[in-house]
Amino acid sequence: MDQGTDNDVMDTSPETHEDSEDVKDISAVSYRNPNDVNPPVAHQYTDEVMDNPHETDQEADDVLAAPPVAHENPDTMMDGPPLTNSEKYTENLNKNNYDPFVTDSTTKAEFQMQTTSVPFTSLDQDLAVKTLGTSNKAHGEYEDHVKPVKEWSNPKPDGNANIVANVCSGFNDLSHSNTDHGDPDLTIAVFGSSDAVKFGCDNILLGDKQNAELPMIIQERKISEHRVSVINMTGSHETDFKPLNHAIGQLLKENEIHAFIFVVRLSQLTDADKIGIEWLQRIFGDRVLPFVITVFTYEREEERDTIIDDLKNNSVLEQLLKKCERYHTCSKIMNNQSEMRELIDRIKHLFTDNNKQCYTREMYSSSRDLQNSEYQSGAEQLIHKLHLESKLRTVDFLKPIVQSQESCTEEELASVFLQKLMMMDYRARYLQIIENNEHHSQRSNIDTAEDDGDAFDNIFGETSSPSDETEAVHLMDVQMAVFHCADSFLKQLMVTKLSQCQYALPLLVPNPSTQQIEFPLWTFRQINKSWKTIDETGQICSKFQPVYKAETPMVAFFRFGPASSSKSQLMNSLINEKHNTFFHRNCPGSSRTRVMMDGVVEIAWYCPSGEKTDRFTHCLAFCNLHGDAGEHETQLDILTKMASVNVAILPQLDKKDKSMSKIQTFYKGSKPLICLLTDNDSALTEMREGKYKIGLKGRNQSVVFEEIRRAINNLLLSTESCSFFKLEDVSKHNDIRVDEVEDDDCRKGKEAAQQMIHLLEDKDLTEIKESFLQCQGKLWYQWCQKNKELYRPTLGELHKGSNIEKNKSSKKSEMQKIRELQQTSDLSQFVQIFIQKLNSQAEKEVVYFLKWLSILLDNYTTESLSALLHKYDEKWSTVLNLKKKHDKSPQMTAAQVELERVSEKLQAATFGLEHILREIAQIYESCSSVRKNKKDLKFNFSSLPSLAAEMMISGLPLELMDGDAAHVPLIWVTAVLDALIQKLGDKRVYVLSVLGIQSSGKSTMLNAMFGLQFAVSAGRCTRGAFMQLVRVSEEMKSQLRFDYILVVDTEGLRALELAGRSTRNHDNEMATFVVGLGNMTLINIFGENTAEMQDILQIVVQAFMRMKKVRLNPSCMFVHQNVSDITAGEKNMEGRRRLQEKLDEMTKLAAKEEDCDTEFFSDIIAFDVQNDVKYFSQLWEGSPPMAPPNPDYSRNIQELKETILKKASNSNGITLSQFRMRINDLWNALLNENFVFSFKNTLEIAVYRKLETMYSDWTWSLRSAMLSVEDKFYNRVTNGNITVHESDLLADMKMAKEQVEKSMMSYFEGDKDKDILCQWRGRFETRIKDLHDDLVKGTKRKLDEAIEQKKAREQLDKRRTEYENKLFSRSKELALSLRNTGTDENMLNKEFDTMWSKWVTEMTKDTPQLKDFNFWEDVTRILSENHELTLVNERLNQKYFKVIDCRNNYCDYMILKKPVECSDDTVSEVAAESSKNSKSGILKRFGQTLMSGIEYFKWVSKPQENMDLNAECHYSIKDLTHKIIQETKMIMKKSPVGTRGYNDSFVQEITDCVKKSVQNHQSVRRKYKLKKEFTIDLSLYVCEIARPTFTELYKEFREANDPRFYLDKQKTQYWNIFKNYYKGATTTTVLSEFICSKLEPSILQAVYNETAIGFAAQMRSDIQALRENRPNLEKHILRSLAEKEDFDQYKKYINNPREHFKQFIKNEVDRYCTKQNKQILNIFKGNLKQKGQVVSNAVKAATVEVKSQNGDGSMWYRCFTKTLRDELQLTGNSCADLSEIKDMDFLENVLSDSLEERMTNLQNGFKNFNDIKMEKCRKRPDEILIEHFCQCCWVQCPFCKAICTNTMEGHPGDHSVPFHRNVGLNGWFYRGTTNLSIDICTTAVGSDKSFYPNSSDDSVPWKEYRKGGPEYANWSITPDNSELPYWKWFVCKFQKDLETYYRMTFQEDGEIPDEWRKYTKQEALESLDKYL
Repeated sequence: MDQGTDNDVMDTSPETHEDSEDVKDISAVSYRNPNDVNPPVAHQYTDEVMDNPHETDQEADDVLAAPPVAHENPDTMMDGPPLTNSEKYTENLNKNNYDPFVTDSTTKAEFQMQTTSVPFTSLDQDLAVKTLGTSNKAHGEYEDHVKPVKEWSNPKPDGNANIVANVCSGFNDLSHSNTDHGDPDLTIAVFGSSDAVKFGCDNILLGDKQNAELPMIIQERKISEHRVSVINMTGSHETDFKPLNHAIGQLLKENEIHAFIFVVRLSQLTDADKIGIEWLQRIFGDRVLPFVITVFTYEREEERDTIIDDLKNNSVLEQLLKKCERYHTCSKIMNNQSEMRELIDRIKHLFTDNNKQCYTREMYSSSRDLQNSEYQSGAEQLIHKLHLESKLRTVDFLKPIVQSQESCTEEELASVFLQKLMMMDYRARYLQIIENNEHHSQRSNIDTAEDDGDAFDNIFGETSSPSDETEAVHLMDVQMAVFHCADSFLKQLMVTKLSQCQYALPLLVPNPSTQQIEFPLWTFRQINKSWKTIDETGQICSKFQPVYKAETPMVAFFRFGPASSSKSQLMNSLINEKHNTFFHRNCPGSSRTRVMMDGVVEIAWYCPSGEKTDRFTHCLAFCNLHGDAGEHETQLDILTKMASVNVAILPQLDKKDKSMSKIQTFYKGSKPLICLLTDNDSALTEMREGKYKIGLKGRNQSVVFEEIRRAINNLLLSTESCSFFKLEDVSKHNDIRVDEVEDDDCRKGKEAAQQMIHLLEDKDLTEIKESFLQCQGKLWYQWCQKNKELYRPTLGELHKGSNIEKNKSSKKSEMQKIRELQQTSDLSQFVQIFIQKLNSQAEKEVVYFLKWLSILLDNYTTESLSALLHKYDEKWSTVLNLKKKHDKSPQMTAAQVELERVSEKLQAATFGLEHILREIAQIYESCSSVRKNKKDLKFNFSSLPSLAAEMMISGLPLELMDGDAAHVPLIWVTAVLDALIQKLGDKRVYVLSVLGIQSSGKSTMLNAMFGLQFAVSAGRCTRGAFMQLVRVSEEMKSQLRFDYILVVDTEGLRALELAGRSTRNHDNEMATFVVGLGNMTLINIFGENTAEMQDILQIVVQAFMRMKKVRLNPSCMFVHQNVSDITAGEKNMEGRRRLQEKLDEMTKLAAKEEDCDTEFFSDIIAFDVQNDVKYFSQLWEGSPPMAPPNPDYSRNIQELKETILKKASNSNGITLSQFRMRINDLWNALLNENFVFSFKNTLEIAVYRKLETMYSDWTWSLRSAMLSVEDKFYNRVTNGNITVHESDLLADMKMAKEQVEKSMMSYFEGDKDKDILCQWRGRFETRIKDLHDDLVKGTKRKLDEAIEQKKAREQLDKRRTEYENKLFSRSKELALSLRNTGTDENMLNKEFDTMWSKWVTEMTKDTPQLKDFNFWEDVTRILSENHELTLVNERLNQKYFKVIDCRNNYCDYMILKKPVECSDDTVSEVAAESSKNSKSGILKRFGQTLMSGIEYFKWVSKPQENMDLNAECHYSIKDLTHKIIQETKMIMKKSPVGTRGYNDSFVQEITDCVKKSVQNHQSVRRKYKLKKEFTIDLSLYVCEIARPTFTELYKEFREANDPRFYLDKQKTQYWNIFKNYYKGATTTTVLSEFICSKLEPSILQAVYNETAIGFAAQMRSDIQALRENRPNLEKHILRSLAEKEDFDQYKKYINNPREHFKQFIKNEVDRYCTKQNKQILNIFKGNLKQKGQVVSNAVKAATVEVKSQNGDGSMWYRCFTKTLRDELQLTGNSCADLSEIKDMDFLENVLSDSLEERMTNLQNGFKNFNDIKMEKCRKRPDEILIEHFCQCCWVQCPFCKAICTNTMEGHPGDHSVPFHRNVGLNGWFYRGTTNLSIDICTTAVGSDKSFYPNSSDDSVPWKEYRKGGPEYANWSITPDNSELPYWKWFVCKFQKDLETYYRMTFQEDGEIPDEWRKYTKQEALESLDKYL
């Protein structure tokens, strides 16, 4: 054939036409369009013109078109039967680079001679598959009316999807010419069984036999004058229709099918024939049925005559014809022309009946769209229905749900299915789907007319389903959909849970997208199976193996074709007839349609129990291939090759059936075969050796099952070399995808884990931990033991010797050395690889690695552990038997020793992931302690907690308590939680912990409840405690107030591993720890053993009692597991009653141990026996190992979960940071012997400190507001307002109070710790209210005093007004008299001075002058009334009294008493005798006991003996001195010298106070008597303090009350008045100047007062030390003291902290003022300017008001002063008559100018900070700050002088301080020695030592320190080891100073530990920031 250019048109010669009777093959250009420019190439449906007519060059979408069609030249057509191009096609198939869309062009001529047969080939070639993927992705968006379709669907691009059919040209229009040169006039498709026709040259319709491998052949035939295009699809319904589907799509693109011919062989109706029409409907849709003609073929003529009888007798044929009414008969060879013409005529009639419509591409596309949606309902649409579009992760389903559902909507199916599966509820596969309510309502509204039709028709006729009824989702499709959409970790968890539910597991799974077979080996890795077999000797042999390693026989089940019997149900009867191991058609949740199970191979194992009832004696694997095995050859091939026995389910097959070839192969093969025949009823028959058949039809099922079981057993036993199946071997097949191989992360994780395991090879399992994990083991155990000794002074060696601190330091030193050994130990390659992989950036790879490592470690240790456990059981049984005999022989001892040895081996051999992580923890703790990185560690150790935090986030548990060492690695756990907070934020968690005896199912319960993965195997019980995060789902967060549930799983109480050891204390610790951690604790009780229950209840009750004592309030629930009959309500009630009684009984027992009198459990904890006790069914439904979990157990789990979450919904949980603190608090308290005494709630302390800081802010707000209010009312009082009501103050304070209250409410209700804060809310609200009321009352009192003073000075004020009026008028008169005399300035000044003296003398002549007083003269006179005057003068002159408060020795003042009263002269003798006694015996007697110390100053030199014996006396006198000083200071503060003047009675009051206090002190029986010199010196000392105060106050009184002082101050003003008048100024000008002179000091005073308040607030904000509360201020004081290193300052701080605080605040204020002087100056001048503006505004306002009322100057002055009455202190009346002033504007101008000038002068007068005189403030800034900070508790610890940190003076409750000091700082020393003590209060109170309070001879144990007296009883001192390093540094730094100060030494018992000396000043300072 010639080829032309693109524009050439192929010329075709006319055809010759045969007679109409002849039927010939007509060769034509197939499907050619006359308009084509080039000859059509390979059914090329593209607009492009191709250069090569023999090959396609199409786009991706076009590649999906049908395969090529051979091209014929009409001129070269040959008569005869059509031939295919099968040979060349087959050859092309074998070429490597074969493209099915490119035709062979090498032999053009030969090719053109072929017929038009078109081989439609399979598209399974690699290129085609790839092109498909590309093509499908090429579709981006679709029009609204066009649905996206699957890969094999090609919707017509420009077609309308809604078109039903196109009208074809009628047969009348068909002409020969038309057919010769155009398209065929008929197109028919032939389908059905190929056995129903006989191919050959004579076959008019189909011709000769075609290539059987080709699914469809198209050829053109000439039949009865018509050109007919015949599409031969016979046999296609027996093959995969997907490749055919591609071809049909392209075929229908330009051709329409007139009829579909269904060929059926008469009298031989096969199963394949039965599904023929269904197949057609499946491909072409329901609309194809009107186009179908059934053609019944016959071989013999006589068969044709029986068709009517056949139709009547065969119901299947009858049903077939109901679907397709038209039928025709013809011979099988189809060579009868008459029959063919008749067939054509029938087709014509069919065409006419169909309104001349053909089956079109639009119909096909519509059906394909429908089928696509149907497919999606099974795959993509199912996934969409189930909302599984995104990948499911494990953490997505580690979340709580509340609702318990047995039915749900389709949308909820996946979620509910997974949740139930996680709870091991095998009913997950029986979920009921809630149907649409509309559907129900439609069905219920059935027509109820009277004429209901015929009964037969209604009963036996077909029932049509509603058109809108959709098939229910198949539950196995749900399982597989979830499986396909899950990530690998969730898949693994799913399969593990399916295995626990005793369900079959997916072994080979076709990918729904690619159909590639996948083997999910990874999902089997965590599944273990255990079974028991009986060996030849009759002994039971136990086995425990992971399934992937188990080598067992395998029985493979599969079927060919449809089967009436359920294969899966049959298999279930073999494995466990009570449980549906394999899901089958009769299971609840099954439906008629399933799309994701065909081709899936499931596997299950039968595990014998070693009993006679076992169905099989050995473990067997059963594999089940779902669907027709003939359609899944890959899976079938793998199964049959690996199986030990093949079991085929077979319907009645035709001998020529394709499936028979496979059966034939199996039959002839050597592998055992069992054929189960569904249409046969024969019994078990052996066809040949190893080949059985069994009929199933109509037989007793039990008999059949027994026969199958017997056949399998026979085959397994008789086969000489029975093949064994190993799961891992499945991966060796090449044509499947193995998940572990394909996933890079999984592969890399496995390689790294294998690398680690490789290092363990050939190592003794019991020595591995010691070899590879060196930081734990002995070193860690030693550290833990020493740490416990550190906290328990009575444990170990710590109590030996009296120097606890030295022993403690020594212990710490030893612990540090252990840490150094840990840090310097070699890091094994094993651990290096582990850390390196953990530090990988690939998150998934890390999780895979950890999983693999855990799997491989379990695999590595299982065998050895099993052997050891077996040995342990033997030894334990031996010991128990000997105990029963009460045997105490050496044999018993040897047995116990051997048991202990095996136990230790067992503990050493236990090796898992938790041990490696424990090693990481110890590496971190050791490096953290040494502060140095490990040498082999390739990155900083500080990153290790972050890695562990990532593990927790990914869902892995973390060890909280080391089970082997019974110790919490606090440093590590704290660091991990910190890292977790850093990654997640400080999330809120609800802590759920569980307690119970060992192996009681705690971990199993938690795993089932939350889908967790705590270890549950019997050989590996939980040791210690583990915690795991469970994320709360978003939908649950609306009900719960926390983000995570933190589950704490613990080792069992009374653990078997500890048998024979003392475990009660360990159990108590564990219970206390877990109960304290949990918001809720589940108490797990197993079985109904009363004794076991009693043991655990006593431990639990005691733990809850401890929690109540330390104010922790967890809740609890009791879970009673394995109860035989939980349905009996009466039995449950009885059980609850018994439990309640037992709890109350245990409460009484525990109360005795805890030293309290509680009687009922409900008094300890809120507990409702009705709702807080749950009864659980036994876990297994039957006997293991084949028993599934009990559904009732799962239901109980769900009920418990719902109850827990309901209770949890009322809780806020705690934050992760609070949880971290709680762990620290509980563990530190548990380390001490007395938990309750030792518990310190760090969180509460931290929250309380923060609250006190807020309280400081609130009080500051109130105080500063009150200062402003106070200033305002002081101004009013000064300005003449002599009534101030409390309501006025309350009104002014209302806003400040409301703001504080609002702030408090916001804080208490909005803070994250509001649950803790609520306990103090009432107290602090009361404190704020009391403070507010006190401030109001205090201010009212001060104002009342001011008013009283104002009233008292009323006469004086009147006289002052008189003086001012006289002085004004006289100055004016004098000036006017001298105005015209021309006198110069000097003469005027002299004249005025002369007259001024005369005026003052004249005015004050009747007023006596106030005199000065001689203070010391009054003091000596008053003291001499009780003492000799000479003695008083002597003591005054000697000045000894000045140091009485800071003496270190009071021997001068005391006389020691003897049994017989002795004089002062005998003191030294007594002292000497005492000294002698101390050397001989007292030292030995009291060497271990502390006594109160007293202070000795270096300048006092007294005999050492006195000091040794009478130190307590000195301490007592010192304390008395300080108390008297404080009392007299209070008297001074209250003395009214400032208001009434000085009187010697004030001195009398002070000296009387001293005298009475000394007398009271003496009245108590003491060892000494105070000399009178003490009373005199102390009186002189307090008077010395009072002297400057009284002097200053008296000075103020004189200035306020003596008119001479007042008039001297006024002289300058009147000189100015005189001068102005002299110069001729008007009265207005003079008065304006006078008013301004009066205003200036008032303005300045107001500015000072306002500035002081502002400065105080500014400094509190800017100075770090003053920002928060008193403890923060103390921290800065300590820092300042350390930086200065001034011992004298330390002494003042320790002895008189309040004064030191005041001085520090003053210093800070001075320093700030010096540093910020420019800023302060600017603020001051700003206030000055603002106040000037206020006065200026008042001037203008007064002028406006007076002018409006036509008032005069007097009115103006009244208005002016009224306006400023709150701002300034002004006098009520002017000194002159202002009524003569009428010109208000002039007054305003003059006054404003004068005021402006004065304000300018004032501004200029403050050029630098020194010009500001802060002493002029009513209250200086430092005084304001001192008042704020020092209004708190100043009580000091009686032992160490630490100051109580409570911010309220006289607060309720005990005094406390976060950190105590060394008691030697306060002079405590060891009685009978000169050794100062170095004990710290918090350590001493935990010891067994004693002390002597005050001067007592009776010792008091430190543990009972409150019995020492009132000053001790009011202190709360908690034993702990958290002392402040600061004071250790201080003792070492100032050791010499302290020794000199006290005249004692730090030696012997008081020797300072070397560890203390290692602290540097920098570390001391850092400790302040860390701990305070």
